[in-house]
Amino acid sequence: MDTKPALRYAESKRKSFVEDLSALARIPSCSFPGHPPAEVERSAKAVAAYLGRCGLKNVQVLRLPGVHPYVYGEWLGAPGAPTLLLYAHHDVQPVGREKLWKSPPYVPTVRAGRLWGRGTADDKAGIVVHGAAIASWLSTAGKLPLNVKVLIEGEEEIGSENLPRFLKKYKKLMKADAMVLTDTGNYDTGLPSVTTSLRGIVAFDVTVKSADHPLHSGMWGGPLVDPVIALAKMLGTLTDAEGRLNVPALWKNVRKPNKVEAASYASLGYTDKDFRKQAMVLPGVATIGGKSSPVVKMWREPSVSVNAIEASSRKSVANIINESAWAHVGIRIVPDMDPAQTARLVQAHLKKNAPWGVKVEFGAAALASWWLTDPSGPAFAAAAKALTEGFGRKATFIGTGGSIGFVEPFSQALGGVPALLIGVEDPYSNPHSENESLHLGDFQKSIRSSVLLYDELSRALRARR
Repeated sequence: MDTKPALRYAESKRKSFVEDLSALARIPSCSFPGHPPAEVERSAKAVAAYLGRCGLKNVQVLRLPGVHPYVYGEWLGAPGAPTLLLYAHHDVQPVGREKLWKSPPYVPTVRAGRLWGRGTADDKAGIVVHGAAIASWLSTAGKLPLNVKVLIEGEEEIGSENLPRFLKKYKKLMKADAMVLTDTGNYDTGLPSVTTSLRGIVAFDVTVKSADHPLHSGMWGGPLVDPVIALAKMLGTLTDAEGRLNVPALWKNVRKPNKVEAASYASLGYTDKDFRKQAMVLPGVATIGGKSSPVVKMWREPSVSVNAIEASSRKSVANIINESAWAHVGIRIVPDMDPAQTARLVQAHLKKNAPWGVKVEFGAAALASWWLTDPSGPAFAAAAKALTEGFGRKATFIGTGGSIGFVEPFSQALGGVPALLIGVEDPYSNPHSENESLHLGDFQKSIRSSVLLYDELSRALRARR
């Protein structure tokens, strides 16, 4: 089909697309416990209304008991053509430390060529990329080059733990020849990328106790074990002198990149200097992790982080020895590490290194496996072609250090169809942190690329059948 009218339409609606995204991003749809579920519900209804305005049919809010709502819509007006499943999510992360935001997190604000606000990049932009591309086709040609089904999840940010149950119930509705999951990022601003590997994550709470209740640090300090210091000592053993995960048994399962992957990573020319610039590392602070290149460390090697630690607080600080200390530990895992084994070994390591007989307790571990795909075949070639034309720069295949729990369940439920992970974030988007933002130039290029992608995939997937 002729793509030119749809591309012209998309270009003429740039301002409208940003307004659509801003309207969705004003809704504080945080799915985390302690945040109002009613706002996630309100978000789902707003997304459903938006998909309907884009021209999708059979738009509905799909539910499971006790689960944040999903939104579904479809356009199946191309008999005999392939069907593409498009995914994004409408829930968002907590705002974090609101005082650090340069503009209110739920007041989308355009500044320096970017749209700032919680959810502008992760992942309400993904919703609008899908909707805008669909609307661009339907408003000009009156049809799409292929059939589409759109699924917008409401609990991705809390691990998609109910997604397997959802897919079991709605498996028939989700059936497709390929899927596009728009919740990843580009290698750099203006450089389109298809993600072909993801690290998994193993996360759990650890609590260290030494007494029944807090005690006066002057009256009892000296003989009494401070659980905060004990926990700090334990956590310090998780990395070696180079900052690498210090559980040797886990490294036995780490699969090295193959020759093609290694060559692809090397071709990016990403240096330690690039990493420091993008991560905004403070002057004088080292980069760690050993001798591997930064991309290998981030994409294909395990890492450990302490996401939160708590004993008392700044607000309630007192001259006491706390009775307990708590931390949340996260381990990013890679092919071929086993999530359950990783949890067992890291917890055993912490317990072995607990000093002074402190009591150690662990919460249930959250487990999400790594994911890896072979980017050969017509669907990936079609994606690379569409992105290259849409952005005006040659597309690249990359890994991503983050974890996206829904990819593997989707892949299994759909029988292993091609999964194209194409996102709108860039290294400066700051998802999950304060001052999240979206590069508006890349946003428009992503919409343009999606218009082209539907046309390319309509042919590529026919050839695959």
